[in-house]
Amino acid sequence: MFRKKGKTMKMYAAIDLFKGQVVRLRQGKLEEMTVYGSDPVKTALFWQSQGADGLHIVDLEGAFSGTPRHLDLLEKIAYAVTIPIQFGGGLRTVEQVLKALEGGAQRVVIGSKLVTDPGFLQELSEKIGPEKIVAALDTQNGEIQIEGWKKSSGYSLENFIKWVEQKGAGFLLYTNIQTDGTLKGADVRGTQKVVEMSRLPVFASGGIGCTKDVEELLKLKGLYGAILGRSLYEGKISLSEIKKNFKL
Repeated sequence: MFRKKGKTMKMYAAIDLFKGQVVRLRQGKLEEMTVYGSDPVKTALFWQSQGADGLHIVDLEGAFSGTPRHLDLLEKIAYAVTIPIQFGGGLRTVEQVLKALEGGAQRVVIGSKLVTDPGFLQELSEKIGPEKIVAALDTQNGEIQIEGWKKSSGYSLENFIKWVEQKGAGFLLYTNIQTDGTLKGADVRGTQKVVEMSRLPVFASGGIGCTKDVEELLKLKGLYGAILGRSLYEGKISLSEIKKNFKL
């Protein structure tokens, strides 16, 4: 059903939401939050104008509280832009997922719920189709982390990939927590391992800090896309220049 390899790597801009503001965290820690704007719709339109292939929207309040808090903003952003949106953070029920899709998301990102409720993924996949489900591989020291990256799931990365493939995920999102929000470089080696382990399309996320990092990811055979966050907001990477220079 899915083609892992594409002609070009997709470039998605991250928009993390907390109390209606656009923020970024360092290694998923609320105490290390930077606010980058108070108008998420304006931010979304800007990244679209710069050539983003899609938006990766995370409801951080939802991720930490266990229930989505920004579905209204998702709807406003989706109404304003024409590029695809994938949305995650606090999605714990089929009803919440359906609301996110109805609100304009093309895909949903599911993390902790995959571990805490083993039957959820298969149920969701049968309901909406695997092509709308992104399984979050939030990884630290080779283990999948859950509950806002505060707790180990007990799953190794390899075993978890096999499991979500079997149960009906359509995409994978690999994040090395130790590099997320640090600008210290993408985990190219870890990303390559995930691409090699799975038949599913893979998004890379975390630590992408400069154009060279993007160039290194572009060398990986079969990587579907990359998600850029802090590097965009701090001007370390220009989406429009990357799209032009690498002909993406």
